[in-house]
Amino acid sequence: MSTRVHAIKERGELEIVFPRVSGYRRDLPSEKLEAVFTEDSRLEITPADIGPTSVVMEGIVGAGVTITPQVLERLRPSEISFNLAKHLLYAHFRDDEGFPKQHLFPQIQRLARRWLDEGYLVTKGVPVGAILYQDQLARAAEKIDIALTRGGDGRIIAVLDPYNPKGSTHHVNFITSKACWATGARPPKSHISHVVLDSSWEERLALTLEGHPRVLAYAKNQAMGFDIPYLDSGTMRRYVPDFLVRLDDGGKAALNLALEVKGLRDENDKAKAQTTRELWVPGVNALGGFGRWAYAEFRDWSVMDQDFAVLVQRLVGDAR
Repeated sequence: MSTRVHAIKERGELEIVFPRVSGYRRDLPSEKLEAVFTEDSRLEITPADIGPTSVVMEGIVGAGVTITPQVLERLRPSEISFNLAKHLLYAHFRDDEGFPKQHLFPQIQRLARRWLDEGYLVTKGVPVGAILYQDQLARAAEKIDIALTRGGDGRIIAVLDPYNPKGSTHHVNFITSKACWATGARPPKSHISHVVLDSSWEERLALTLEGHPRVLAYAKNQAMGFDIPYLDSGTMRRYVPDFLVRLDDGGKAALNLALEVKGLRDENDKAKAQTTRELWVPGVNALGGFGRWAYAEFRDWSVMDQDFAVLVQRLVGDAR
């Protein structure tokens, strides 16, 4: 059975408008680097993350270098922090002409060593030197870079897609064979005719949103064109949160929420959430043209109603 999922013209007042972000830029008023590490700064590496350690790997730091597991085990912390800082410099600290900012290297190396010394690298069944495999090196550098953004006195500004800077629920119109649930609150709360049910968790959250008195509008993020760019192991990917919500938090204008339903989280999921909280939300809020935004995850379907109520209570308190 196929279902047409579409924006309902008569519910136009429930439209949700969102920015289409292509990346982020960081404005630093000074070049003094400070980092604030949190639980999201932690990186765990297991044999599953790097493959069979008995295989000689190419493409570690430095062209044409071959590193065996035995060599990894003998690497000193200073060597590891040096190569991690080198990757961070070349990947995240280039000037407008594309050249690495070499004068920042001592600060970057100090912070890379601090990240290691404070236990944010967790290895299970692999040597600490496994951090130097390219994909793990990139993940570590991304976590440190976000910690630098968090600790700096500059600000993040989202960079909009120059050809398509704005999206809206108004354009939703597609056919699906997936199970769907018709939106039917009285009065209506969704611009979209249906919620496509990818999981029972999403159905539970949709019901919560339909019934909460402070939810002004919501939409399942399906075929809307709303996504969030994030780096995973040095590769730019696009993250698609589950729901968008317009919430009455007591402020002069409604607060926009991006919501995710997620149980177990792997490193990729952590990268999505961290980028959304630390880069996308402040970056979009700094633009000023798309209202206020926030982000939240729900990880336990059995208490989703309570968790959403707690979130709303906190956001209402923040707005006062």
